[in-house]
Amino acid sequence: MDRETIIEASKKHDVVAGKKFTYGTAGFRMNADLLDGVTFRVGLLSALRSRKFNGKAIGVMITASHNPPVDNGVKIVDPYGDMLEQDWEAHATSLVNAPSHEDLADNFFKLAGNLKIDLATPGKVIAGRDTRPSGITLVTALADSLAATKTEFVDFKILTTPQLHYMIRCNNTAGTPASYGEGSEVGYYNKLVEAFYRALHGRFQCGGKLHVDCANGVGGPKLKELLKIHDATNMESGLVVEVHNDDVLRPEVLNLDCGADFVKTRQRAPPSPKPASGERYCSLDGDADRLIYYWTDISTNGFFMFDGDRIASLAASFIAELCKTAGIDDILRIGVVQTAYANGASTKYIEKHLKLPTICTPTGVKHLHHAATRFDIGVYFEANGHGTVLFSLDAMRCFKTREPQSPAQKEAQETLSALGDLINQTVGDAVSDMLMVEVILAHKKWTLKDWAVTYEDLPNRLVRVEVGNKDLFETTDAERKLSKPAGIQEEIDREVKKYNNARSFARASGTENACRVYAEAATRSEADELANKVAQIVQKFGS
Repeated sequence: MDRETIIEASKKHDVVAGKKFTYGTAGFRMNADLLDGVTFRVGLLSALRSRKFNGKAIGVMITASHNPPVDNGVKIVDPYGDMLEQDWEAHATSLVNAPSHEDLADNFFKLAGNLKIDLATPGKVIAGRDTRPSGITLVTALADSLAATKTEFVDFKILTTPQLHYMIRCNNTAGTPASYGEGSEVGYYNKLVEAFYRALHGRFQCGGKLHVDCANGVGGPKLKELLKIHDATNMESGLVVEVHNDDVLRPEVLNLDCGADFVKTRQRAPPSPKPASGERYCSLDGDADRLIYYWTDISTNGFFMFDGDRIASLAASFIAELCKTAGIDDILRIGVVQTAYANGASTKYIEKHLKLPTICTPTGVKHLHHAATRFDIGVYFEANGHGTVLFSLDAMRCFKTREPQSPAQKEAQETLSALGDLINQTVGDAVSDMLMVEVILAHKKWTLKDWAVTYEDLPNRLVRVEVGNKDLFETTDAERKLSKPAGIQEEIDREVKKYNNARSFARASGTENACRVYAEAATRSEADELANKVAQIVQKFGS
């Protein structure tokens, strides 16, 4: 590769002058019209990243998840299917903000030298995108950057985000003891369906049909492909799925009044489908990495939501029970990772009732994922429904090779092994998590109403506060306290002490000049009142 080739290719994909771009948890995400040059430059970084790992495949996913249709985003997937290493986020930000095409090329070669990357090493990048029309243009920009750096490019076209993460791990572990499966879309479906049946152990779902709201995103067609394989098998599971909101032909309806983010933020069911008594409902988001369950009582217009906290506690409870039955609960360490947004009642349930340790990390899946690796079995979910369960290689080996002492131990180990294959351990996966929930409900013989009574959430409120400068606000203690501005945390603490079972925190938004204030208390009115008072404090210090 040479400098002039990169410069000439870059000239076809300008970045917007004067705009500052920052790589965050979601990569670069914004209005799609701003992303052409950004995507080209992300391609350059992915070419370097692959060569840093001696030619292992790197993923590039083009998606804006639950954002409106006019947005898009681009992010890098590391060789093991996890998020881009945090140190490299700064490299991405630096490269994308190079002021000219010449500076871009110079920065590219300088970065390669500083990181001791041999540019003669072959590189490989695998890409996927959601159903947004802008994705086609952005893939072209990505392809041009990879051609300019003589990097092999494989375009899987339309995929869910979790499918791309899965394929990256499969591609890089093929033929090794850590082999993860067949690195294709069909391989993904086959693995999940086969593991689902093994995990069920002949049990049946109860509570009627499962209705799945797919946010009019990529999850709709992909779930239908999986269901073709599920329905074609001769093994009866009792799982009957009806897919809703799967219109991918009209881009304007993506995430419109539907999807996991709608259900979580509005705390109500989407207008469609209309609820039916005794049946289960869940929603995916636009790129199918978030999952929220819910049910509605038609007679009372009551609504109950099972968010990431509820899914985490359900998974942790079931897995802990299986480990105890298998006689390995004293061998393997199980833990749950949450963020400050986790409802306090869920944390108390996990620690006091399940007697499992919890860890609180800053917001962002990369933080939760890393913390979950500290356990043999690490359950992590954000309240928004994005999460998964990580099983260490030692745990999976224990499930498969430990000699059971009874039929009950044998079944428990087999179920744990099947769960390890069913759950997408690379990243939160709404489809995989949905099948996990269905397995657990079948084993427990629970309806959603049975699940709902495990604990009662504390009333809570989330408030957005516009401020003069969000950068004035700095956090500590996993974002649960403000270290700056000076004196603000003391004022917040004084307000919190006035309420029962209360807590509140504020943190700066990652994308807007605003702060988010979260509050919970013993009653709805107290939670609302505390949130408003803390919002006033934030506004005073941020003006």
